[in-house]
This record gives sequence, structure tokens and C-alpha cells, in this order.
Amino acid sequence: MGNLSYLVGRLTDKSAKIGIVGLGYVGLPLAMRYAAVGYQVLGFDIDSSKISRLRKGESYIESIPASRIEQARAEGFSPTTDFAYAAEVDGLILCVPTPLNKYREPDLSFVFNTLEALLPHLKTGQIISLESTTYPGTTEEELKPRIESFGFKVGEDIFLVFSPEREDPGNKLYNAQSIPKICGGITENCLKAGLALYNHAIDQVIPVSDTRTAEMTKLLENIQRSVNIGLINEMKMIADKMGIDIYEVIRAAATKPFGFMPYYPGPGLGGHCIPIDPFYLSWKAREYDLHPRFIELAGEINAGMPAWVAEKITTILNFYQKSVRGRRILILGVAYKKNVDDVRESPAVKLMKILNDKGADIHYSDPHVPYFPETREYHSTLTSVSINQENLAGFDLLVLTTDHDKFDYELIKNSGKLIVDTRGVYPSSEKNVFMA
Repeated sequence: MGNLSYLVGRLTDKSAKIGIVGLGYVGLPLAMRYAAVGYQVLGFDIDSSKISRLRKGESYIESIPASRIEQARAEGFSPTTDFAYAAEVDGLILCVPTPLNKYREPDLSFVFNTLEALLPHLKTGQIISLESTTYPGTTEEELKPRIESFGFKVGEDIFLVFSPEREDPGNKLYNAQSIPKICGGITENCLKAGLALYNHAIDQVIPVSDTRTAEMTKLLENIQRSVNIGLINEMKMIADKMGIDIYEVIRAAATKPFGFMPYYPGPGLGGHCIPIDPFYLSWKAREYDLHPRFIELAGEINAGMPAWVAEKITTILNFYQKSVRGRRILILGVAYKKNVDDVRESPAVKLMKILNDKGADIHYSDPHVPYFPETREYHSTLTSVSINQENLAGFDLLVLTTDHDKFDYELIKNSGKLIVDTRGVYPSSEKNVFMA
């Protein structure tokens, strides 16, 4: 109990130093939160450009102003690329990507590489929390053996928990402080350390019986959304064939005061969670000779939506005796959802690639993404086109893929020659607007 009581005491009186590993859309807000409540915070990232900007008091995430970075720096937040400083912290929270490989299988290389970089610098009495979404069993089957291979006993020397991130970029109601936190430990002592780690920074921490339960909880949350969005996207395709406005149908169905929750279709799924997380569980389920058809089918439907929109665009242009090749097409919104600057897994980006491969001259406009960011899959030198009457009139087709509040929809409607609306912003009766 000595290591545990000492760690819990330091976490409780905030003399503990917290290390946040991975300073992206999850890690950076969490680092800001811990600094704000009085902890010394070390932020780790392998991207030296991020660290350089943070040291200058700059932000690279739209929802976090530079003033907040500067305040955190004054409160004791220190960013670094040197993982050797992990020896100085009491708690390490891992917030690194968990993507899929090209075969839609879990890619845990970021988690494993991060842990390998930290292992030589671990010390007795530390807690490690994995927040990256993954399949049930990862913390126990993968992280625990790696830690114990360095001579530590998990639950006595090192305390290991899984506490899934629930960050929702752009959400003005819930943030790193107010979103309830799930926490499961490898052992009872691990859970006690995990609760002490989060209790003083998060409003509500919810303990569960073990790490596998915590891992499955996060997957259930996102799979539920994926399946329902897959259903409504399939309904959209059926309604389109039947000449029915799916958005009018949803609005009508939503008047039922019980038993119905509205979900809305779109050009596909984006973000780092919902398009990816379901496949983590379906992959793991095969180990138990299970084949989760709902999960796979919803994933296939959602992943296929950019291609469906592209075919819809081809049909519309053909109606006007025009081909996709050579058409100047403006994509309105490349962020994966409205009012954010996050393009991870954005269906708009996938649609751009499909149309570009068909020979279209593709441009984009996004008030939150002034220049096209480099991603693991796509590289572009495009910059955002200004929205004005002259620019809009110069395109053969406008495709509304992300319904940002900053867009002037009246100007877009009046200036565009043809508009394809994938978000239901315009009534289906508009003459130059086509739903997709």
C-alpha cells in the first residue's frame, strides 16, 4: 500500500506532476484542464512543430485560443519532445491515435511505440492511463506485459488503468472538465489510483469493474451512433430513389414524443472515433468466432457514402449534358462536422479525392480550415476559396459537405449555378439545389 498511498496523496494535494502524451484534440484540452486546477503538467508529443508553437504560446487547435496556452504556460504547463522527462511525473496519460490499417484492422503502433519510448524512464509509484480507443483486452493483454517486462508489478509498483477519451470537438456544452469520465483498473489498487488521478480535474468519474469493461463502454457508445447513422444513410438512399425528402421524413418522425431519436444522414462519417472504433470490436470479435454483422454493415454503408455522393454528382451533371471531367467543383466544408477545424477521416476529403480521380478541377472553401492540412492519406497545396458572388459563380458545381454556421447560405444559393446539398440545409424544392 505504500506506493499507492503515496501516489494518491500527491494526486490529492496536487503536488503530483502529470504527463500528457499526445497533444492533439484530446491531449491538449486535457493538459489545459490539469494546469488550470493546479497541477504541474508536462506535455509530450513527437511533433516538434507542435511543441515549438506551444512554447511560443501559440495554439494549433481552433477551439483553444492562444491566450489559454499562455495561461497554462504561466500555470506550469511545459511541452517537450523528450520522453526522458517521463521520469519526473507521477501520472502518465496516453492520448495517441489508434487508426485502422488498409485492411481495416486495428493499428496500435502509436500506442506501442509511445509505451516503448516511455518504458526506460518509468519509476515505481507512477500511474499510467490509456485514453486511446481500442478493443477490449488491450490494456491487460498488451500494455501490462510490456510494463512488467521491465521488472515492475502492475498493481503494486505501477498502476495501470483505461479511461476512454470522450472529447467532442466544437461542443460548447461539454468539455474536458464536464464530460463524465469512465475509469477501469487492472487491479483494485489501480482503480483507486485512477480515481485519484481524475477526481480532482473532472467533475464526475465513473468507476467500472475492470479495463475490459471500460474499453467496451467506449466502443458501445460509438457503435450505437455508427449503426444508427448507417441506418439513416441507407434510408436516405432509398428515399432518394423514391423521390422522397428524407429530411422532411426525419422532421415528421421526430414529432413522436417517445421511442424515436432523430439521426441525420450526410456524405459519410468523419472524426477519429465513429468511422474507426466499430472495426476494433468486429476485429476482436473474430477471435471468439463471432461475426458482428450489424457493425460491419453499418461501417460499409457509412464508408461508401462519399462514393454514393460522387455518383449522384455524376448523374446530376449528366442530366445537364456535362461530364465530371474538367468541371470546376467547389467543396463547401472539409472539416468532418460543422463548426470545427478537424479534418480527420472527413468524408469531404474522401469525396474530393474521388472527384479528382474522375478528372474534376476540385477546390474547397472552409472558414475553419484556411489551408488544407497534411494528413497520413492525403497531401494537397489547396487553400480555402473566399465565399463571394464572383467566386461562387465561377464554379460549375457547389457541393455542400459540411454545414458550418459561418457559411452565407443565401449568398451560396443565389450565386451558385448548381448546388448539391448533402446536409439538408436547403428545401428540396429549390430549383438549382439537388439533395445527395
